Amino acid sequence: MQKQWWKEAVVYQIYPRSFNDSNDDGIGDLRGIIEKIDYLDKLGVDAVWLNPVYKSPNDDNGYDISDYRAIMDEFGTMEDLEELIALLKERNIKIIMDLVINHTSDEHHWYKESAKSKDNPYRDYYIWKDGKNDGPPNNWKSFFGGSTWEYDQKTDQYYLHLFSKKQPDLNWENKELRSELYDMINWWLEKGIDGFRLDVINLISKNQDFPDGKENGLCGHEHFANGPRVHEFIQEMAEKTYNNYDAMTVGETPFVDKDEAIKFVKEERQEFSMVIPFEHVEFDRKEGWEKISDWQLSELKDLMTEWQYKLQENNGWTSLYFCNHDQPRIVSRYGDDGKYRKESAKMLGTLLHTLRGTPFIYQGEEIGMTNVSFENLDDFDDIETRGYLNDLKKKGEMTNEEMLKMANYRSRDNARTPMHWNDSKYAGFSNVEPWLQMNDNYPEINVARDLKSDDSVFKYYQKLISLRKEYPVFVYGKYKILLEDDQNIYTYIREGKENNLLIMLNFSEQLAEVDLEDELEIQNAELLINNYNNEPEFRSKSQLNPYEARIYLFQ
Repeated sequence: MQKQWWKEAVVYQIYPRSFNDSNDDGIGDLRGIIEKIDYLDKLGVDAVWLNPVYKSPNDDNGYDISDYRAIMDEFGTMEDLEELIALLKERNIKIIMDLVINHTSDEHHWYKESAKSKDNPYRDYYIWKDGKNDGPPNNWKSFFGGSTWEYDQKTDQYYLHLFSKKQPDLNWENKELRSELYDMINWWLEKGIDGFRLDVINLISKNQDFPDGKENGLCGHEHFANGPRVHEFIQEMAEKTYNNYDAMTVGETPFVDKDEAIKFVKEERQEFSMVIPFEHVEFDRKEGWEKISDWQLSELKDLMTEWQYKLQENNGWTSLYFCNHDQPRIVSRYGDDGKYRKESAKMLGTLLHTLRGTPFIYQGEEIGMTNVSFENLDDFDDIETRGYLNDLKKKGEMTNEEMLKMANYRSRDNARTPMHWNDSKYAGFSNVEPWLQMNDNYPEINVARDLKSDDSVFKYYQKLISLRKEYPVFVYGKYKILLEDDQNIYTYIREGKENNLLIMLNFSEQLAEVDLEDELEIQNAELLINNYNNEPEFRSKSQLNPYEARIYLFQ
């Protein structure tokens, strides 16, 4: 396996709108990120992934781009971004841009021209179709609820939007469009960025017959996810853009299992550095958005292990994450955000940094930020949450209290509440009321408090990152699961050339017994880190405290 900087990196994801407000308008911005570079350097991360900062009317918080070569007014200027890139590079921190090329905003120049007439030169940059039986061309459903088709009275046709109606899908079948996108990608690479996270990139190829979809799950996804030309398009893009640079590429790929993922990340195929898998953050919603599915630890272990083995055997790589701007806070989801908040946050961080892949830390995860508790349905800003709530209201099967409880658990707003820097009003994020309601536990959970405490989640993450840099086995070691059927303990080893790691994680709030006598023989194991600040010697039979994590080094 080839050594690559992006395999060895730890990436920190910044949601600019909620990171740090430098000009007191209640919205985070690029200069706010510049003010916190020392913090990123102190944590020890190697790269920063910025959520979209391009010019946008903000229908979907920047994922509706109106100009790929300009900066959103609320975030600052291109000069601010260039300064940020330069200052990060001084600290040897690389920068990854979020790139949205499945769709644009309906305020993009291309779409404005496309919508003028059927014979406009830009018409074919988007997907326009005649209706059928006095309705849309097919029954596909949007990620945000409702039909994927919006009728345009002026030209008497429908345009496709897999997301918001203000996010029309680009027509990748059009060679001229692809050429313009590639020119834009190279323009950014020449500006000095180090790669891209490519939003819903496996949706760019649609079945050109546009048939009706099956009425289960997201209707139509079998015709617009992993479409017939998706790998052809990606290989062409890679060849003409980022593969000519020492760049990191992260493909966000919904509806991709481990077998399909190999096609995107196998080194010989030269498509992406890694993908963003979804199965491990969706298995608690098997029965839909509106119901929390019961799950057992063995399910999570099976999913993680299947991906680990598949990619390991096929010379592929992946991203490691639990939190991002689209997911609720992991400590509230798979841990305990009450009594054992610190312990479970550290335990989950241990899993994140010891699997085979590139760890992604989402802002606030390193201090154990939790889900928010909004009091009213109207408090939610997230367009996806609002779409689901509207659908539930129409069904009339849930009370407002039930919908509120579910939205507080599921909503993407959980990740988007402003960053907690200190215990002052508005948590040091801003001096004025932020664009989104604060989580009211910021006086107890904030950066300033974590930096002062030797037992903090931040200091634990800092040490995990340091260990990863010190021992190559964290990056390149082979993964092997132990005690597969245990419903409380997740334990595995990483086998390296020089040494090995044993990772022991208790996913329960109970004391848990670990018996490895029949699994492996270890002598002279060295404890590298433990989230209870004690130093337990390795024993084949041992007991783990609630949410305890241990990493041992052995020969």
